[in-house]
Amino acid sequence: MKQEWSRNWASSVQPRKQRKYVANAPLHVRQKLVSVHLSRELRERYGKRSLPVRKGDSVRVMKGSFKGVAGTVERVDLSKLKVYVDEVKRKKVDGSEVHVPLSPSNLIITKAVLDDKRRQAIIERSAGSGKIGKKEKKGGEEAKKTAKEKPARKEKSGNSESSAEIKKKAKKTDKSKKGE
Repeated sequence: MKQEWSRNWASSVQPRKQRKYVANAPLHVRQKLVSVHLSRELRERYGKRSLPVRKGDSVRVMKGSFKGVAGTVERVDLSKLKVYVDEVKRKKVDGSEVHVPLSPSNLIITKAVLDDKRRQAIIERSAGSGKIGKKEKKGGEEAKKTAKEKPARKEKSGNSESSAEIKKKAKKTDKSKKGE
């Protein structure tokens, strides 16, 4: 196995290569690994299922001991692939409070910060492709017409009879042979 990071490791089914892919991934790939699902309203509005989480996003914790807690993202740690939310804190023995690191898979974005031009471009790029099928994207109305005009599928066997009719005939011939 190569020592340098490779994009091809992601396609492997071996757990060791999957772990190595994540552990040695560069920052531009790690940013995508901290993607968080969008709420139903945002999913319908943006036509996307998830977005990489950013500082300032409003999120809700969906799993774990802090389930149901809502807050804003204070910090995203790409080296550990963890997200810190302002409302999710734990008291230490000395009495000080610290933020608890959360996995992005346990969060859901309820309000996304769209101040960044790149983030707006990501949403606009996918907004047009929200619920449009592949045929509609390629040819528009022409693709719709050709899809409607396609003839019905031919059966695999060259016979025009259905498989049920063939089975019935086979049973009748078996009965007639037994009767003889």
